[in-house]
Amino acid sequence: MNVIRQHKSNGYDEAAEDFISARNPRIGASVVREWSRGLAHGSSILDLGCGHGVPISQVLVEEGFDVYGVDASVKLIRKFRERFPNAHAERSAVEYSDFFGRTFDGIVACGLMFLLTADIQVGVIRKIGRALNRGGKFVFTAPKEAVTWRDSLTGRESISLGSELYEKILRAEGLLLVGEQFDEGQNHYYLVSKL
Repeated sequence: MNVIRQHKSNGYDEAAEDFISARNPRIGASVVREWSRGLAHGSSILDLGCGHGVPISQVLVEEGFDVYGVDASVKLIRKFRERFPNAHAERSAVEYSDFFGRTFDGIVACGLMFLLTADIQVGVIRKIGRALNRGGKFVFTAPKEAVTWRDSLTGRESISLGSELYEKILRAEGLLLVGEQFDEGQNHYYLVSKL
């Protein structure tokens, strides 16, 4: 079981220091800040694959949200806890997490979905559909196209299912794709609402 949990960080525990130093703290911050303005101040937001929390959780904390972070990397979740002592944190692969046994007003998964296999992505979206409150919002990043590539930090395969398939999977879970956006680094965001 321990070997499985280590593997489930998808190489990011081993690459944690490189990830922290390479992560541009401006990329994605404005998109997430704008997205979060559709939620009431103090709402609960789950950050899946939160890493060390910069910049996504940092923006959410600064905007006054009740932030919950889940990440499989021991090193990254430790940094998250150090940086945000008042946030809730769980070290777990998202597919194993029970999402703190509660529901949320918003869920964020930036830089995560495409690191998971196709079947795990479907399962995680299903869990997200159950974990979002009615009218809740979900945002995640993945290329618009259906494509596979090698992750630049870990060398492991990444996969985007593409916008057409993501929209179909979301719809099956009572989630509606309401918009798409790009950030300063040309990362593609899917903006989703729960019906």
